[in-house]
Amino acid sequence: QVQLVESGGGLAQAGGSLRLSCAASGGTFTSYSMGWFRQAPGEEREFVAAIDRSGRRTYYADSVKGRFTISRDNAKNTAYLQMNSLKPEDTAVYYCARSRTIIDDRWGAYDAWGQGTQVTVSS
Repeated sequence: QVQLVESGGGLAQAGGSLRLSCAASGGTFTSYSMGWFRQAPGEEREFVAAIDRSGRRTYYADSVKGRFTISRDNAKNTAYLQMNSLKPEDTAVYYCARSRTIIDDRWGAYDAWGQGTQVTVSS
């Protein structure tokens, strides 16, 4: 049974940084690309970043490009999202997810999701 567990969320000031982790268990981690999505209150879930199975290819939403970095450690079955230069509009619940596609920004391409971790950025 696959399980994705996010951690690292919390409160940050604008301009600050946070690092999210997504620990995966059940299934072969290297068989999946990984993605991060976020959902703010009253908003739809939106794509943030994705990384392919090897970690060599990444893809970002325009809103986070240059500020966020997605990575993975296949030896630790863990994906990460380093978030720098945070803005109040980054406030949301952040979810990690896995996909069998090579790399994808469509939430429908992901077949397992974590429970989410809250990120709040104060101005």
